[in-house]
Amino acid sequence: MWSFFARDPIKDFNYELLPENQEKSGIWTLSRGKRKTTGEPVSVFVYEISQGTEEQTQLAKAAFKRTKTLRHPNILSYVDGLETEKSLYIVTEPVTPLAAHLKLQAEKGGASDLEVSWGLHQIVKALSFLVNDCHLNHNNMGMWAVFVDRAGEWKLGGLDHVTSEQGDSISLPPPKVINPDLERYDPPESPGNGGEKWTGDVWRLGCLIWEVFNGSLPRASSLRSLGKIPKQLVPHYCELVGANPKIRPNPARFLLNCRSPGGFMNNSFVESCLFLEEIQIKEPAEKQQFFQDLSENLDSFPEDFCKHKVLPQLLTAFEFGNAGAVVLTPLFKVGKYLSAEEYQQKIIPVIVKMFSSTDRAMRIRLLQQMEQFIQYLNEAAVNSQIFPHVVHGFTDTNPAIREQTVKSMLLLAPKLNETNLNQELMRHFARLQARDDQGPIRCNTTVCLGKIAPYLNAGMRQRVLISAFSRAAKDPFPASRAAGVLGFAATHQYYSVAESASRILPTLCTLTVDPDKNVRDQAFKAIKSFLSKLETVSEDPSKLAEIEKDVTALAQTGGSAATWAGWAVTGVSSLTSKLIRNAPAGSEAPPAENSPTPQPAAGPVPTNTANKEMKAQTSGSRGVGRKSSEAVKKQSSDWSSGWDADDSWSNEKDVDGQGQSSPDGNLSESFTPTSQNKASTGAPKSARLSSAKVELAKKKREERRKELEAKRAERKAAKGPLKLGARKLD
Repeated sequence: MWSFFARDPIKDFNYELLPENQEKSGIWTLSRGKRKTTGEPVSVFVYEISQGTEEQTQLAKAAFKRTKTLRHPNILSYVDGLETEKSLYIVTEPVTPLAAHLKLQAEKGGASDLEVSWGLHQIVKALSFLVNDCHLNHNNMGMWAVFVDRAGEWKLGGLDHVTSEQGDSISLPPPKVINPDLERYDPPESPGNGGEKWTGDVWRLGCLIWEVFNGSLPRASSLRSLGKIPKQLVPHYCELVGANPKIRPNPARFLLNCRSPGGFMNNSFVESCLFLEEIQIKEPAEKQQFFQDLSENLDSFPEDFCKHKVLPQLLTAFEFGNAGAVVLTPLFKVGKYLSAEEYQQKIIPVIVKMFSSTDRAMRIRLLQQMEQFIQYLNEAAVNSQIFPHVVHGFTDTNPAIREQTVKSMLLLAPKLNETNLNQELMRHFARLQARDDQGPIRCNTTVCLGKIAPYLNAGMRQRVLISAFSRAAKDPFPASRAAGVLGFAATHQYYSVAESASRILPTLCTLTVDPDKNVRDQAFKAIKSFLSKLETVSEDPSKLAEIEKDVTALAQTGGSAATWAGWAVTGVSSLTSKLIRNAPAGSEAPPAENSPTPQPAAGPVPTNTANKEMKAQTSGSRGVGRKSSEAVKKQSSDWSSGWDADDSWSNEKDVDGQGQSSPDGNLSESFTPTSQNKASTGAPKSARLSSAKVELAKKKREERRKELEAKRAERKAAKGPLKLGARKLD
């Protein structure tokens, strides 16, 4: 039982002192510490009673009381404390002495005037609070009494010698009694000899300003030498250190003088800081304007201030203030200062939440600035939380959002899973390329497809690329046709020699007479490239395997592709909404389909689908026509994975024996006689036999149809009109 009362209270203290980086701060020892339960960092001021004098112990207890009771944003924040018979502990927010902070800043090139102006503003404001609101005198103003927190904000501490203007029951010794070196900071007049009681604090404030700009004050007479004190601050500084105490300004008056137009504390940084302190009571319109202007000023703000002061306010404004899209630009600027772990912890959850917003301005800002945060997004979050919201942009009525959505796929594609990339995304790309009324968006879709081709699986590449680029080659918009040609050239390694000869080259040849010269030039270059590959194989057939090694190559992962092919003349990044605005409806060239299109030469069919169609058509049964139609529909379904027929890139097939592309993109069910004759000319014997079988099947169907119609007519004539309630048999 007695052991309970004799237990050391230090062991029950909620904070742990870290042994490193201990330094003296007056009569206190400043140590870094952390909360035992959460690991939250703190600073701990420790005073050992056994090692101090009676006067020092008296000052330590007075400081403990003042720190605990004085609350102000610019005064060192009290967190916890402990008083025992052996020692005193004051736990505060994590801070660094001003002298150590300025030394660290000097190693980085020196503290900026903006940072110093705001720091002095905070110290003067804290002093004004003590003098004018609390009627207290600090009596210990100096470099040793100022501390800097993680955000770079200055806090007033050193409350050991604080006294009341009305007088205290306990008389505290002056600083020079404890430390004789502090005598050079005393004002020239005798205590209580003229002037207000706070004139001594104002004098020491002038000494602090001198030391901030010039280093340690060697003697009181050095105050006459201005040194590096900024010109805007000089007249107000001279008032602080004037010999006549009666003309020294009140701290509040000094603050107003420095905030006047042209004053040292009248700048964008101080204005922004003051706004952030009062942001909770500002009107929504004022907040919107502030965040818009903030982006321009952030580059000149101190890094620590942006991380620990601006960032929390931005996150709060989005979460609870309905700030909307205006916070995105400053948010991403501040994000550059964060480590990968901090970014993942603080910003990514907010970004994921933003993607679910219905605010169009926010959605387009997110898409435009995706490059700044895409590397911090993991694949699970992209596929489950971001991509499902992003795809809504493909069907948005605003062309700018559709375009930005397409361009964002360049960054998202490496992180998409099999279903989202090869099915969902391809479905939207096919619809945009076929139906979108904006030429630049159709062009961007083609460009983007060529750039993300390495991430598609081999089967999807074979089904989609040729069809998509062939469709682009017939687009009314010249840039889209050029993009289709460049797409063929950039993805040449994914096509077999047979496909190059029978499907790609015929398409490219039609563009050699394109109305647009750029399209013609690109077409000739691409044709030469494909012909060179064919000639190489023709000269040396053993090189076929090497040339076609990438045709069935596996899809690349996000980390395996260093860069995307830079093949587009007007790349996705530059072909923006400006093109949409600059391209009137009547500016598009006539559709390429209207230009003379040479018929492709007959050759071997690269897939087995068409052969199955032919077999179905040779059947002599009554349902031949129906089966033929079903075979074509099955082919389109297999290629498009359930897409709409007029959206599927598979409908652009132009290989002989597989159908013709109708004006609306649908695959015709059967050949016209003209197309059949052209296809059969010069064709192999097996192809001519198949054509004859098709003709025979058609004749049989026609004869069978006439027979059935004749029989129906005979039965109707014999039975007469149907009676009420009779069952119709035919």
